[in-house]
Amino acid sequence: MRIKFKNSRLYINLGFGIFWICLGMFSLLAKDKIIWSDYGYLIVGILYIGLYLYERTNQYLTIDKDIIKRNGLFGKNINIKNIHRIKKVYGQYTLITSNQEFKINTELIDDNSKIELERILNQLELKEENSI
Repeated sequence: MRIKFKNSRLYINLGFGIFWICLGMFSLLAKDKIIWSDYGYLIVGILYIGLYLYERTNQYLTIDKDIIKRNGLFGKNINIKNIHRIKKVYGQYTLITSNQEFKINTELIDDNSKIELERILNQLELKEENSI
């Protein structure tokens, strides 16, 4: 099961990518003499569009039978069986094991996926700590 990003986050990354590429194209076309740093705008734009494509394809979280995995460049995962406590603070879940903390930012999650995530976490039947 995939927990999806909000569409607004994805479209903001796409918008930034298009903006930086347009700015780069304008700076390249407007100058008579082009220097290497003029390509920086294009590189930043391509990176933003790459981020958009990666996040659209992989989404925020992947939940399998045994593992919750945060997708990303520095992704992290946690074994569901080892979770002994769930802490909820200001729209963020912290899943706690004996030697690891795994944070889930619910502000990044699509509303339908947020409902699914809460259903899955409630099925764990663990003690939930509300700090607010």
